[in-house]
Amino acid sequence: MNRRKFMQISASAALAASCISNKSLFASKKPNVLFLAVDDWNDWVGCLGGHPDVKTPNLDRLAQSGVLFTNAHCPAPICNPSRTAIMTGLMPSTSGVYNNSQWWRPVLPDVVTLPAYFKNNGYRVEGAGKLFHHMPGFNDPRAWDHYYFWNPEARENGWDERYQTMPPLPPKVPATDIPEHTKPNFDFAPLDVDDDEMADGKVAGWAAEYLKQKYEKPFFLAVGMFRPHIAWYAPRKYFDMYPLDEIELPPVKEDDLDDLPPIAREWALDKGSNHEHVKKSDQWKKAVQAYLACISFSDAQVGKILKALQAGPNLQDTLVVLWSDHGYHLGEKQHWHKFTLWERSTRVPLIFSYPGVITPNTTCTRPVSLLDLYPSLIDFCGLPAKGDLDGRSIAKLVKNPKAEWKYPAITSHGYQNFAVRSEQWRYIRYKDGSEELYDHQNDPNEWNNLASLPEYDTVKKEMAEWIPEKVAPEAPRKGAYKFDPRSYTWQRKRG
Repeated sequence: MNRRKFMQISASAALAASCISNKSLFASKKPNVLFLAVDDWNDWVGCLGGHPDVKTPNLDRLAQSGVLFTNAHCPAPICNPSRTAIMTGLMPSTSGVYNNSQWWRPVLPDVVTLPAYFKNNGYRVEGAGKLFHHMPGFNDPRAWDHYYFWNPEARENGWDERYQTMPPLPPKVPATDIPEHTKPNFDFAPLDVDDDEMADGKVAGWAAEYLKQKYEKPFFLAVGMFRPHIAWYAPRKYFDMYPLDEIELPPVKEDDLDDLPPIAREWALDKGSNHEHVKKSDQWKKAVQAYLACISFSDAQVGKILKALQAGPNLQDTLVVLWSDHGYHLGEKQHWHKFTLWERSTRVPLIFSYPGVITPNTTCTRPVSLLDLYPSLIDFCGLPAKGDLDGRSIAKLVKNPKAEWKYPAITSHGYQNFAVRSEQWRYIRYKDGSEELYDHQNDPNEWNNLASLPEYDTVKKEMAEWIPEKVAPEAPRKGAYKFDPRSYTWQRKRG
């Protein structure tokens, strides 16, 4: 599908949904927005059934209070491209931002980010935690009326709060030998600290205090949890929730890579994963335990925020949306972390809740993208339509989860690699033209690649129609610029 057609469909859908939402969802009233983000959290949520033992009571209660999207997917399976897409409303194939080493602002100098759009349209906009990518130069100072820093040095560092190096840390870092063989931050250990000593605990505490007050203007409050991003350090009590001898490993097929194209096998077996070492060193269950512990820790911090909302004066006037920036592998397809176009990397929790407006305890199986958050929130809150966004509003699905929906969710990883997810199918096409196709009705683990079978040629052709024809070249890497963190400006280097 060419970009012009894609944009026309998106714009018309946004305008139509805007009419629906303004008249049927919220009338003329502008609700507050509580915009909750969690990091690297796949579908291991009780209400999504991704892992049988995961304990997420707060996310489960939130899902019960509103609509849970069970087929939601990220724009990209990596932090910066996904968060840039969510916050700007532009696909990576539009912006050219494909990895973590590309600043988005120099290539999108005039873009109005999601929080900035709310700020420009009468909202008090405040934030805390990881929302944009957390390294220097990614968060957008012009987007916020106020931003809370749990690490006071962050402002001087280009709004980098140094999540991975600030205490509390284990007595010995790294705590395992895994980083010697994989990624330097692929590490895990319990900490003998209270929740409030953790960065996410401080962020959640600030947000909870914020929600105790009533405000004259509607607010857009964005709060991002860093866990379960690596390193998997969390208070010991969360590790104790998952006894090691009771840990259930994710289902894995030993020959799962045999029917994949070379580029897919290369991604699966990248050195940052080194699944063979994780197994040989008997660390697989320990790593799964640590990931589960960090999920439950993050769930507890989200719960602290939600309890403050429920107890305060803003509950009946606040729309809550919770999302994760992408999924995560824990040994499936012999892979760890994200960085793939399979279900484990792209499927995420997505929940909307608004008392008295959104029907509680409902689910939607339609495929949606986090790219749809920007236009959807515009519609939900009755703000002026914005026609230059790549996503489309899912307002009508929030109102009626069974409404007709003909659109798939599109995820990209790197230049010219795409996955297209419908209700039944996942189609992947790599930059060299190689393909994968999975039937999720019969193969939820994506163990059988059907792409080589001629009887599925029509399915592949229909899915491929949604892949953008025009794909932006890669944006310059950080090394192409001089960045001044205090003035938050970039200067292109010569040569």
